[in-house]
Amino acid sequence: MKIAVEGCCHGELDKIYETIAYLEKKEEVKVELLLCCGDFQAARNEGDMMCMAIPPKYRMMQTFYKYYSGEKKAPVLTIFIGGNHEASNHMQELPYGGWVAPNIYYLGYAGVVRYKGIRIGGASGIFKSHDYRRGHHEFPPYNPNTLRSVYHIRNIEVFKLKQIKMPMDIFMSHDWPRGIYRYGSTAELLRKKKFLRQEVETNSLGSPAAEELLAHLQPSYWFSAHLHVKFAAVMKHPPKPNAAPRVTKFLSLDKCLPYREFLQIVDVAERPGSCEGLEYDPEWLAILKATNSLQSTAIHPWNPPENNGLHERWDFRPSEAAMMQVVKDLSGDLAIPDNFSRTVQPYDPNKPQPHAAPSCQTNPQTTELCATLGLTDLYAHVGHGGGDLSRIRCSTGGDDDGDEGESADEPSEYPTDTSGLSSSYNPDEITIEDEWEEEEGKEEVEGRCSTKSAVTGSDVPPGDVQTPGRMVLPAPKSDTSPTGFSHLMNLPPPSHSTPAAGSGAEREEHCEDDDGDDASELRALKRTSGKAETPGSKDTTPRIKRRNQVIYTTVEDDE
Repeated sequence: MKIAVEGCCHGELDKIYETIAYLEKKEEVKVELLLCCGDFQAARNEGDMMCMAIPPKYRMMQTFYKYYSGEKKAPVLTIFIGGNHEASNHMQELPYGGWVAPNIYYLGYAGVVRYKGIRIGGASGIFKSHDYRRGHHEFPPYNPNTLRSVYHIRNIEVFKLKQIKMPMDIFMSHDWPRGIYRYGSTAELLRKKKFLRQEVETNSLGSPAAEELLAHLQPSYWFSAHLHVKFAAVMKHPPKPNAAPRVTKFLSLDKCLPYREFLQIVDVAERPGSCEGLEYDPEWLAILKATNSLQSTAIHPWNPPENNGLHERWDFRPSEAAMMQVVKDLSGDLAIPDNFSRTVQPYDPNKPQPHAAPSCQTNPQTTELCATLGLTDLYAHVGHGGGDLSRIRCSTGGDDDGDEGESADEPSEYPTDTSGLSSSYNPDEITIEDEWEEEEGKEEVEGRCSTKSAVTGSDVPPGDVQTPGRMVLPAPKSDTSPTGFSHLMNLPPPSHSTPAAGSGAEREEHCEDDDGDDASELRALKRTSGKAETPGSKDTTPRIKRRNQVIYTTVEDDE
């Protein structure tokens, strides 16, 4: 099965789908699924733009609203997680995941689903130590603190994911697992991103929470974005008791821009006899039910239960009976219902409303799922002033600045904030910090340019994992493993997935390696232009326009 993986979307849905269509035609393949690793920017209208952590002068309505309004429909099933530049009020409507538009599915704060038998999980947001132990207390209209804390991952989501015991095929995070750079070409990474050297040398590059999940879940594939660079790694995990060692193939991709490595095609072995559509995962839903009482909308720090004699229960791994109960709750049908519905008026370019207030609507999808499984709608809960969640009296904290500082917290289980912050400056990255910053001037061209991207390789046998028999997925159709460890991630040389301009296009730029030798000439992609195509031209290659060029070529806001 061909799966397309994309790095940071930044609202460029039209461009991503155009690139997939181009590759399908050129390589004669069919992409069945698109996975986006954050910064999706599902802004429906101007009110949603107010809920994105972007300086006002850089806020631009991209193309998602067309898919939300029904003007367009995603040509390939799309699953995404949140990053740190999102329409957070929209994402908060769907804490357990759901459809943001027809054929476009959000995994929620954390989530696991199945597609054709492949287990796909993900965790939204980025790691910040000072918010990691808080509850989901944010609610629009956000203040300058909550505008950013709302997309910071929380320990409750990591705790839920660590209750998973069945093998995971694919996992997505926006920021990288800490330390993953050791398992790839670190020298090549630092050649592309010199400013990361300090983080690499101090082992502070990446998320310690994602590092924990990587060690626990040991998925066959782990995809990330955030650092705007293509990087591949292969991590062989220490074997768990009574299980064969597993291998994770890690891949991070760039943002959607011309001549950038933002898209990759991955071959994932299918499982016979699986459902054709998108399904709920019974183990994950059973975990959500079991941990519902642990959830909080409090701003106060909280630690998950441990086996230290202080908690009555600390193991929330679901039994087979609990999973069968979930199936019963869903009337035996695990298929995710096609129940998308609009909750706000979509953007109308003919009737702009630049001063529209952010919406605070509950989502019928969340309401329905909560009613079915007995879950708490966190967004509705905090919107009604908090309350008791069977564990702690909650405070919304939305307008409370008095407890926003880390000084009032107990010591974090992570001593420092290792989400990529340092004194180093990233000239090409808008997400190392929480600010929207980029270098002005000549656009960087990295790597060699081509149109084909493919990762091949088979899943590593998961080993003898103790799981309920009726819930175990069948083995993939192809379960042969590569004989050599070096071939587990059969990546091509650096390549770009954006279609290059046709043979008649003007040649503008060249690729050069570090030694200054000229590489093959690049055919530059057409940018924004009002000129019509040359009459009689047979060039059918899609031309990528830079509608959001102002976003990606800006200097730091001095105001």
